[in-house]
Amino acid sequence: MSLTSSLLSRVLHGASCTREELIALRREPLEELCRSANTIRKHFCGNVFDLCTIINGRSGRCSENCKYCAQSAHYSTAVEEYPLLSDEALLAGARYNENKGILRYSIVTSGKRLTDADVDQLCASYKNIAARCGISLCASHGLQTLEELKALKEAGVTRFHANLETSRRYFPQMCTTHTYEDKVTNIQRARAAGLEVCSGGILGMGESWEDRLDLAVSLAELEISSIPLNLLRPIPGTPYEGMEPISNEDVLRTVAFFRYINPTAWIRMAAGRGQVP
Repeated sequence: MSLTSSLLSRVLHGASCTREELIALRREPLEELCRSANTIRKHFCGNVFDLCTIINGRSGRCSENCKYCAQSAHYSTAVEEYPLLSDEALLAGARYNENKGILRYSIVTSGKRLTDADVDQLCASYKNIAARCGISLCASHGLQTLEELKALKEAGVTRFHANLETSRRYFPQMCTTHTYEDKVTNIQRARAAGLEVCSGGILGMGESWEDRLDLAVSLAELEISSIPLNLLRPIPGTPYEGMEPISNEDVLRTVAFFRYINPTAWIRMAAGRGQVP
């Protein structure tokens, strides 16, 4: 029996795999690996889509220095800059996506954290959307206090988005203005506020296979049920502008990798998904 088949049987029966076995999966035949990962997906998640969308609720002038991001004030990019969108604009986006059959609508804002005025304005917007639409609401607003997260929940938000982005080891290579522990603590606060959590990462930032494994394991340890995987889109003006895209084979292997480690999670292909045919 191949390693892929052996680990498949173990995962389907609720058993765990060792780090060495999981790393070895990257050398297994791609077709068999993808087929087995799909078997895990069918077994635990069925044959349904869980669709979500985001709206850029505030753009640009972010204080953080994440090397992949066009919205960082540390870099010179062509990103459009604007303040928090109005209630009307955010409601219009929610209605449009609900009419398209989208299940969840996430408002994303640039910046490390919200001001008190930001929290008040966004809570009013979430309440307005919740009163007029049936679409589920997700929030992505950087590092927040427990009180702010509770206020978002009371306003109608059910899920909080906070990507870990990469492994604990590689994180300082990507960002130095906040830490991996800041991210983890933020996720724990969201849980304490009664919110579901969506958290994933970006592939193709120069990380190793071990970094991808550690990210997948960290997400499993945090019991994350929604995992978006983004493919780096190198943006002119950022430190990663010259980064070569990872191969489609590496993308497929990584998705399979995550499925073995997070068998019951919704693994979402997010930014850059059009790269893979």
